[in-house]
Amino acid sequence: MAKVLLVEDDSSVRSALHSRLSDASYTVRGCETALEALRAVLDEPFDVMVLDLGLLELDGQDVLEMLRTFSDIPVVVTARYDEHEIERVLGSGADAYVVKPFSVELLIAKMTAVLRRTVSGAGGMRADVLRVGGLLVDAAHRQAFLDGSRLDLSRKEFDLLEFLAWRPGVVVPRGELFKQVWLQTYRGERTVDVHLSWLRRKLGESAARPRYLHTVRHAGIKLEAPEALV
Repeated sequence: MAKVLLVEDDSSVRSALHSRLSDASYTVRGCETALEALRAVLDEPFDVMVLDLGLLELDGQDVLEMLRTFSDIPVVVTARYDEHEIERVLGSGADAYVVKPFSVELLIAKMTAVLRRTVSGAGGMRADVLRVGGLLVDAAHRQAFLDGSRLDLSRKEFDLLEFLAWRPGVVVPRGELFKQVWLQTYRGERTVDVHLSWLRRKLGESAARPRYLHTVRHAGIKLEAPEALV
């Protein structure tokens, strides 16, 4: 089973989660502080991090931003429900959000979904190389190239691009993109738009001057090769 880094400053909650996840055959290391967690990620490999946003010494978003400067580890955050906070941390690099209070079964389901996405990619265990015009997406090796040059993409940017590349020319609603790529069901159009903006920049385009990523008003987003539009 997966190796989990559990970051929770409430000792009773941390102990209970550690016990339940261990009983479910996960290998668990618990951390009380953000600094301890960041050092742990540097010291040894983990498959997923469960991060409480309510840490006393450092804001959860700051932890994510620091983490993303050196690690692409999948992160499931836990916190009270706050739509703006959910949007904020997902935009900062979290992979899923679990609202407190939650069941361990729900947490495990979220972790499983995130791990499946990380290991398999958005399209599953398929070695296909997807081509859309001059854009090449290697699903198996999680690499993307534009006109022969490798694109430096974050994991979420790659997931978003790959999901669209499996459906060239198909208009995908933002809500569906959020559900499939971020594994969340609440409305997350703003998070999608932020990542689309970053992805467009790396593809050398903009919403006003699109080449591959096209906004269809009131419908969604589609990935289409430039020559297909001529």
